[in-house]
Amino acid sequence: MRPTEIRLKRAERSLEIQFDDGRTFRLPAELLRVESPSAEVQGHSPDQRQLVAGAAGVGILRIEPVGNYAIRIVFDDGHDTGLYTWSYLHELGRDQDARWHRYLAAMKKAGLSRE
Repeated sequence: MRPTEIRLKRAERSLEIQFDDGRTFRLPAELLRVESPSAEVQGHSPDQRQLVAGAAGVGILRIEPVGNYAIRIVFDDGHDTGLYTWSYLHELGRDQDARWHRYLAAMKKAGLSRE
């Protein structure tokens, strides 16, 4: 999958991405932040994955192209190390609801807040 259009919606704190398969996804900044593909969030193995608390109000300052395969998202909390490949962004859009529910359940279990 390759994006045909990427729009940063600052006021809505989201990224809207249209792919060449005809699908369009609106990905909230909070979801993009807590699902960052960076080692800081993902760790180097599943048991090293970190929950990101306090991301409810996070915004996106800018997006930067990385070659022809990804973007770097610069968040207003200073996080900017994840490279979001086209396939990962498509996966996030496709699995958005399941990932969101998993995140909320993990936050609750850990006693952490989105605020």
